[in-house]
Amino acid sequence: MKENIALEKSYIFALQIIQIYFYLTNEKKEYVLSKQLLKSGTSIGANLEEAAGAQSRADFVAKVHIALKEARETDYWIRLIRDSKLLDDSRAEKLREDCIVIMKILTKTLITCKTTKT
Repeated sequence: MKENIALEKSYIFALQIIQIYFYLTNEKKEYVLSKQLLKSGTSIGANLEEAAGAQSRADFVAKVHIALKEARETDYWIRLIRDSKLLDDSRAEKLREDCIVIMKILTKTLITCKTTKT
């Protein structure tokens, strides 16, 4: 089976998000922002899993686009949590870097889909 780097990276990223969620809720007693981060950060991979089983090219593109939107939202929550001093800068920046890599992969995937014919 062909390796899917976006699926792989989004899964690992989701695991990191879950760890950050537990840290924020258990250590910082922060429940609102952490829940938003958990939802959007784990949704990226879930949408890519749906894309992998897409019924058509249009369905695939739609799911990847949703995953990209979720990644952008996740980046927002990471920045907000970092700037609120709920998460130290180095930990937040590492998470952001991983999120940005995923966004770049998804953007490239969408560009490739739009420029190639089936």
